[in-house]
Amino acid sequence: MTDSQPQQAAPAGPQEEARKARASRLKPIGFGLVLALALGAGYLWYSGRNVESTDDAYTDGRAVTISPRVAGNVVSLDVADNQFVKQGQLLLRIDPRQYAFERDLADGALATAKAQLAAQQYGFEVAQKNFPALLAQAQAQLASAKATFAKAQADYDRQRSLSKLATSAQDVDAAKAALEQARAQVALAEAQVLQASPVPQRIGEIEKQVGQLQGQVEQAQARRDQAELNLSWTEVRAPQDGWITKRNVELGNYVAPGQQLFAIVSPERWVTANFKENQLANMRPGQKVRIEVDAFPDLKLEGHVDSIQQGSGSKFTAFPPENATGNFVKVVQRVPVKIVIDSGLDPERPLPLGLSVTPTVSLK
Repeated sequence: MTDSQPQQAAPAGPQEEARKARASRLKPIGFGLVLALALGAGYLWYSGRNVESTDDAYTDGRAVTISPRVAGNVVSLDVADNQFVKQGQLLLRIDPRQYAFERDLADGALATAKAQLAAQQYGFEVAQKNFPALLAQAQAQLASAKATFAKAQADYDRQRSLSKLATSAQDVDAAKAALEQARAQVALAEAQVLQASPVPQRIGEIEKQVGQLQGQVEQAQARRDQAELNLSWTEVRAPQDGWITKRNVELGNYVAPGQQLFAIVSPERWVTANFKENQLANMRPGQKVRIEVDAFPDLKLEGHVDSIQQGSGSKFTAFPPENATGNFVKVVQRVPVKIVIDSGLDPERPLPLGLSVTPTVSLK
């Protein structure tokens, strides 16, 4: 064999043969893994392209703050922390003695005002009859005085017309005096008629006094009603069904109007989810929602989109941003979405407010 002849390859060793065999077996496995990853990625993309989800969500509900409307010492406390109460159930009592005393005073003032009104109404009825009668009486007296004056005038004229032998100066003077007296009686009667003439005005004056007393009765009635209302407010009752939370009162405390004593959380629950603004393009009311609760992983809730708030959360903060001033940096906004829970709630395990949840909205 010469140097120009090609050299034959050395036969492969046992290790090389094992490596090649191992590589040939791993190729289908690797291909299968790649295919599985591709299929998984495709499934995730396909299944996620019609859903929107967020972890910025929490359980929400109605919480009513209970405050007294009158001041006083708490003499009875009838509920405990986290107790469930029914609408109208007594929560606590405030010392009612002061308000009962004020109610009794208002009762007395009302009775006095009603008595004064009744007396004035009787006077008004009497005035409607008396004033026209007094006018008629004055007119009759004027007519009588005029008749007396006419007779006195005639007597005086007759005495003057007689000769001195048929009468005396004494008779003439007496007739003249009677005439002057009759004239004075006529003037007096005319004055009395003038005084009694404004019958409608005098009746109207009494009627206005009746109206004034009627107003006083209404004021006394209003004060009495307010006193009765204040007395009723010494009993603080539940305005709705719910659980007592944030109790901030103890037996014997002095409470004032507007002071927060309890909060009552109603049984109604929903979810407030703060979605990013770029997640809302295809979101509509009525779309189905799956809800997972962090505190209760085994609780699977179903619901639907109820409404989308007409404004981002930052718009309703105490100090909303003023983008027209200073340098502008775009920040993705979040918009609250109300999700009503349709099914899955456990009556024996009510959801506290503010629990973290993860809602997934189906956009189909």
